[in-house]
Amino acid sequence: MKRLFAVALGVLTAIGGFVDIGDLVTNATVGSRFGLSLAWVVAVGVLGICVFAEMSGRVAAVSGRATFDLIRERLGPRVGLLALMGSMAVTFLTLTAEIGGVALALELATSIHYLLWVPVVGVLVWVVLWRVRFSVLENAFGLAGLCLIVFAVTVWRLGPDWGDLAAGALHPAVPGSEEGTTYWYYAVALFGAAMTPYEVFFFSSGGVEEHWGPDSLRTMRANVFIGFPLGGLLSLAIAAAAAVVLRPHGIEVTNLGQVALPVLSGVGTLGLVLVLVGIFAATFGAACETGLSVGYSVSQYFGWQWGKFVEPLRAARFHTVVLLSCIAGVGILLTTVDPVLVTEYSVVFSALALPLTYLPILVVANDRTYLGRHVNGRLANALGTGYLVIVVVASLAAIPLMLLTGAGA
Repeated sequence: MKRLFAVALGVLTAIGGFVDIGDLVTNATVGSRFGLSLAWVVAVGVLGICVFAEMSGRVAAVSGRATFDLIRERLGPRVGLLALMGSMAVTFLTLTAEIGGVALALELATSIHYLLWVPVVGVLVWVVLWRVRFSVLENAFGLAGLCLIVFAVTVWRLGPDWGDLAAGALHPAVPGSEEGTTYWYYAVALFGAAMTPYEVFFFSSGGVEEHWGPDSLRTMRANVFIGFPLGGLLSLAIAAAAAVVLRPHGIEVTNLGQVALPVLSGVGTLGLVLVLVGIFAATFGAACETGLSVGYSVSQYFGWQWGKFVEPLRAARFHTVVLLSCIAGVGILLTTVDPVLVTEYSVVFSALALPLTYLPILVVANDRTYLGRHVNGRLANALGTGYLVIVVVASLAAIPLMLLTGAGA
């Protein structure tokens, strides 16, 4: 039973990190416009996040130190600061998007305008991060996020032409109604949504908080290789539901309410209730992850005391960074900027920052000073190096594709 619950960190990372507001909106948008012709990107992203999350978790389990803590020590303060600035800019933008996503979910459930919910959500996120135990955070939001399985139930209940869906996924092509540049823009966005930098830093830091040791490697790998693929399957279910219900009617996803439309069509009111619970849990869990990730990374770089298990007075700077991040995110949303637009930009800029995140992890995971005999093997290095090439290409293509397509318009 203990081992079963130990997988909860991976489930939270998958549901609240992989399937967050960025993944919900991006996959639904892609499904409504391209069907499953970009499913291959999700598969590539899942494998990539598994490769680097496993490295990051192994570093934490063997060394007893979080990844960012070692990046500064191993690569020096300048390179570490560059990695910190790149990943934190994206993580903060993602935190803002997640707070907005929770507010939008509450608007759908209550019909109260989301801007009135934004300050409430900001306070709730901070209170949870300050007062709620880590185990409660893992289990409650991870398990509630599983309500998103209703997207898969929706696809099954609608009884689509499975041959057409499979053909779209296995033989990807640019639809006649779309431009090639738009297709590749969304490919980069999906890839960025799958490999957002905060996921690996949260995973590593969470492992340190839970006192992983070398004997935790099996549990850690179960977290990675069960959690993230589960998130990937849910992402494909979201895209498939949109492809079946929205695409035939030419409906493009522009708001969070449209993400839930296929579930209402396929399952009815009960399905809508479940999807709202799932969206709330996934976005709130992701808001908690990103808020913690900002505090973790900044504190680890500067050598400050950090952690949810540490008394607030002993980790005052860590908790201050988390609080200020929540306040700043709420402030940005109160300017009435569209949370969905923030989400779209966050996943694209995530792709832009990927090299600054994953190159340092690959370097640290090959250092015997920290890992001894647990350094990367040939397969891990081959996959890690291959993915570095992919993330560099995605990073270089992100901004030009955004400008050429008008952010996928």
